[in-house]
Amino acid sequence: MPFIVSEEATIATSRTPAAVSRSLRRLGEDLNTWRKLRHLTATEVADRAGVGVNTVLRLERGDGATLENVLRVARALGVLDMLSDALDPYATDLGRLRADEALPERVRRRRAP
Repeated sequence: MPFIVSEEATIATSRTPAAVSRSLRRLGEDLNTWRKLRHLTATEVADRAGVGVNTVLRLERGDGATLENVLRVARALGVLDMLSDALDPYATDLGRLRADEALPERVRRRRAP
């Protein structure tokens, strides 16, 4: 009988791409710097964010966390708006160029000719 691996198991065991790992480390370093600039301990940030201190430390090490916890910590540090603004598509040249175009409800894969 062949060994069958579910799609969920494949996704759960896939390696983190190098670019993502670098960004996790950089984001963690930046959050750590913001915490120190604000003279806050990891425990104080965790209390303000409503997360565990281990979550804050794991995030600062670049080990990752859920998106919600990243946003909670960013909010506790007063940088949530900066993080949100960094992803604003209309703050880019491409976004401004296409600002007047109507966005599709959904994007479908194009069929090969």
